[in-house]
Amino acid sequence: MDDVALEKNYQERLEERIISYIAESQSIPLIEAMDLYYKNELSDKIAQGMYGIQYLDYKVLGQEILEKCKKKQIIATEK
Repeated sequence: MDDVALEKNYQERLEERIISYIAESQSIPLIEAMDLYYKNELSDKIAQGMYGIQYLDYKVLGQEILEKCKKKQIIATEK
């Protein structure tokens, strides 16, 4: 496997972990967590590898996405 394939595989697994984290932490179905993830501008930065953001811990990235969703009132601030 070359470097490009490894990086793509890493990013796909990262997305899976972030989406699972969002679903579990918010007690929502995976499909809703996917919707939150892919509608967030941070998902584009992760996919593009901007600023090395894809190397942050998946929980940190998931929390950042959830905070942005709360600020935009996409999800409730309290469960």
